[in-house]
Amino acid sequence: MRQNMSFLRNFFLYKCLFALTFWNRVNLSVEDELFTPVSNNFPEDGSNQKIKSLPLLYTKSYQSKADWVVIQNTTESLSLSEITNDNVKKLVALLSNFRQGSRLQNLTLTNVSVDWNALMEIFQTVWHSSIEYFNISNVTQLSDIRTYDFDYSGTSMKALAMKKIQVTDLYFTQDDLYRIFADMNIADMTIADSEMIHMLCPSSKSPFRYLNFLKNDLTDFLFQNCENLLQLETLILQKNKFERLHKVSFMTSHMKSLKYLDMSHNLLRHDGAGMQCQWAESLSELDLSSNQLVDAVFECLPVNVKKLGLQNNQISNVPRGMVELKSLEELNLASNRLANLPGCSGFTSLQFLNVEMNLILTPSADFFQSCPRVRELQAGHNPFKCSCELQDFIGLERQSGGKLFGWPAAYVCEYPEGLRGMELKDFHLSQLACNTTLLLVTALLLTLVLVAAVAFLCICLDVPWYVRMTWQWTQTKRRAWHNPPGDQGPVLQFHAFISYSERDSLWVKNELIPSLEKGEGCIQLCQHERNFIPGKSIVENIINCIEKSYKSIFVLSPNFVQSEWCHYELYFAHHKLFSENSNSLILILLEPIPPYLIPARYHKLKALMAKRTYLEWPKERSKRALFWANLRAAISINLRKTNENWCEEID
Repeated sequence: MRQNMSFLRNFFLYKCLFALTFWNRVNLSVEDELFTPVSNNFPEDGSNQKIKSLPLLYTKSYQSKADWVVIQNTTESLSLSEITNDNVKKLVALLSNFRQGSRLQNLTLTNVSVDWNALMEIFQTVWHSSIEYFNISNVTQLSDIRTYDFDYSGTSMKALAMKKIQVTDLYFTQDDLYRIFADMNIADMTIADSEMIHMLCPSSKSPFRYLNFLKNDLTDFLFQNCENLLQLETLILQKNKFERLHKVSFMTSHMKSLKYLDMSHNLLRHDGAGMQCQWAESLSELDLSSNQLVDAVFECLPVNVKKLGLQNNQISNVPRGMVELKSLEELNLASNRLANLPGCSGFTSLQFLNVEMNLILTPSADFFQSCPRVRELQAGHNPFKCSCELQDFIGLERQSGGKLFGWPAAYVCEYPEGLRGMELKDFHLSQLACNTTLLLVTALLLTLVLVAAVAFLCICLDVPWYVRMTWQWTQTKRRAWHNPPGDQGPVLQFHAFISYSERDSLWVKNELIPSLEKGEGCIQLCQHERNFIPGKSIVENIINCIEKSYKSIFVLSPNFVQSEWCHYELYFAHHKLFSENSNSLILILLEPIPPYLIPARYHKLKALMAKRTYLEWPKERSKRALFWANLRAAISINLRKTNENWCEEID
């Protein structure tokens, strides 16, 4: 009899709900809502698919002039939108009818704008209903936050998800807000994208097993010395404002059941300096990707971790002997600054390693010998230098039985330039070229003859080039001396001549020229695109521009040393430096230039960089003001300008 009465009561409520829905001109629209599956893998895009969502079914939306919009209504799920102070009492009255034992299990509320007490009344009503999964989003709390005596007893609730919660009360007691949620007696809770700055430790032993505080403003003070989260297994703190890794470790030290921790996309640092770390012993999966961590991070890691994400940090080396992670099975070091493959001396159980998008030129060929348990190595998208040393690594694909992930498409030569773009599988050198023993035997047979020949070639290698450049310099000077009487010789017309590779032209045009010409001092620069004279040869234009400029600025980068014209400009500027005994060269290091990229004919550039001070373009914006100030000071001089309106023109 009771079951029949319960059935009739619920049937009556649903009939009333549908009658309310179709009141006055019903417009029907359909939209789909998908359930996001749970995944245990670190996604490549840095997001975390472990974040749960409440189950939402296929949804029909009925737009009416009633108090709220019924987005979804099934026997087990109900979704409502546009909840305000005007209709919140009706909502509470409706939800009060779904007592425990009813079939309604899933409730979703969106676009909620109510007072604090009304919001708490909604939560309290849900807490004592048959609802197990409560999803609420786009909430605006209107009135002052006050103490609320929340009754947690006798609930069917299992999971609560809140997104985009806006608190309009700027002055309130934190306990009045955070205590309500900290003491909730449910297994799963999500508070995301809500600018939340803090969360209290539960006042008693908490049943929380899953906490997700994605995209808030939480800091290192969260859950410090909190001993009531003993059942917590998953904690997601992605996209917050945590800064100190050792504080995070102490936060977890009392979480005896914690297995998964996501700290990605924060501001985490760890500089070592004797700072001790104390992680939860149960922690087996840790995501520290997209932070500001360096090599010292290996001093502060949980010893029992099995899966570790460190991609997109600033790690240049995995120190040997710093820590032993004997349980580590998967390590992600993609998008860092590694110059070689890390060894496995501290990772004896390692099975998966990702070192894609680092700075590895010639990976170690004995990697799989030092890491026998590794089943998959992702080392593609690195700037490989195709040389003899790389030959042995290329043979790893055949020896390892397909352990190189992404082979062959992701493994491409970057250096030397002539082989750029070639897949490693197509790169081959002869045995003689790479066999040290054969080369030594040949060297012994040739002895002094070979040494003499090599010495002679080294001395004379670039003599024709320098002779040609000297001849062109002399010819240009000769023409300048024989100018007609009305044609004046070269005088200083520019503060500086700019020499750069076309591949660096964006930086020159967008950064260098605007910052100097439109800043203080009205500096006039000579650039080939606007100051070379049509009809004259390129070499003659280069010499004239250098002669008419007080300084010569060279924008150095790997692109610079690959440019033949940049070499001409450097040679003529260097000639002026010694012929006039002037201090006219300014070197700007736009990008680091590995020594092996500099051709032999650039020995003057090597000497200049070794003996002269150069300005290095800073990657940090905070240091750029000092860079421009130093550059201005280096080229500061008052010129007798032929165009007095130069400053007004560039403005």
